[in-house]
Amino acid sequence: MYPFDVIAVFLTLAAVFSWLNDRWLRLPRTIGLMTISLVASLTLLLPIPGTPLVEQIVRNMLAELDLRETLLHGVLGFLLFAGALHIRLRDLFQQRWVVLTLASVSVVISTAVVGAGAYALFGWLGLSVPIIYCLLFGALISPTDPIAVMGILKSAGAPKSLEDQIAGEALFNDGVAVVIFLALYGAVSGAAVMSPSDLAALFLREAAGGLILGLSAAWIALRMLARVDSNSVGILITIALACGSYALADRLGLSAPIAVAVAGLVVGNTGRDSLIAPQIMGRVDNFWELVDDILNAVLFVHIGLEVMVVSLAANYILAGILAIPLVLFSRAVGVGLPIGLMRRFRSFSPGVITLLTWGGLRGGVSVALALSLPEGATRDILVTVTYLVVAFSVLVQGLTLAPVIRVHAAQAEKELSRTRLSGERRNYQ
Repeated sequence: MYPFDVIAVFLTLAAVFSWLNDRWLRLPRTIGLMTISLVASLTLLLPIPGTPLVEQIVRNMLAELDLRETLLHGVLGFLLFAGALHIRLRDLFQQRWVVLTLASVSVVISTAVVGAGAYALFGWLGLSVPIIYCLLFGALISPTDPIAVMGILKSAGAPKSLEDQIAGEALFNDGVAVVIFLALYGAVSGAAVMSPSDLAALFLREAAGGLILGLSAAWIALRMLARVDSNSVGILITIALACGSYALADRLGLSAPIAVAVAGLVVGNTGRDSLIAPQIMGRVDNFWELVDDILNAVLFVHIGLEVMVVSLAANYILAGILAIPLVLFSRAVGVGLPIGLMRRFRSFSPGVITLLTWGGLRGGVSVALALSLPEGATRDILVTVTYLVVAFSVLVQGLTLAPVIRVHAAQAEKELSRTRLSGERRNYQ
């Protein structure tokens, strides 16, 4: 099939599945699309007359539009830019230490906890997975996915401070996770093993380089946007900024996600506040909201269909099911330890660790990194386990996130009421 044909099929499926969800399921769109895609994929795997031909066609499409290449070297830059464009920098700045800690320290802690737990779990199930691969699994599954998180937070009704923490963390923790993943992958592929100082230098170069490149590219784009009065030209400049900064950072060995996220934050804040004409900024916002919706729809259809390339061996599925509580536990430890220390210096809303744990959704980035592992039985195990964790994250955690938020919001309101009542009693006495 030609690339255009594959893209046309995915766009058509995204439109049809979106219509089905909007007409009958009425789930949050990302969850609905992945649910319908999963059901369609599993139906094709059943021994029904005519399905083998359709199954082969779908498998060929998935091979043509590889998720790793499509996401990590394609649409991720657009999705990050669209998400960052609508985050207010002053709100993010108020949560800066929490966001930086969750995007760095929490990922390192979670990687270690998942790696150790997975090694014990796989050994108990009789699956031979070397410790270095278990740590690779920890690195790829630990960061929260910006696409899944921001797409669901829009309809979850989260408190503003919590939304800023989760969305800000999701924008920046990919850079840390990718550095850890690449360092560990070097040991797997036979490259020189990095020392802690080499790892720190690599992270500093990628993160700082991505930050500087994103700021520089955004500065140039803002100078151009301040001198145009054409909506189409303004939109074209932002498209060039999103894909150009991502591609250049990737080519230079810098953190492409950080570069494009910083560029989106700068344009969405500095440009909106002073430099860009309001009518142009309004059109830019509308355009990127549409891009975000379309690419999210295609991505989650793609993730749902990827179940067809996952090994459905019983012991692999059992390992994936048992890995779900392990990943949740590692997330709780990863956010709980730093927040426990930070409570000495600042206050947090009630239930923040529970909300950050349950709201730490995984998505396409984790699946794409798992698919990039070397071919073999170990890769098959980790791809299956990763897919099941991501599916649970999006379908179960995503679907129940809003009720969990409401429960904790009600508890917080009761606590506040008790505090007020106690204060009134003391004043009366």
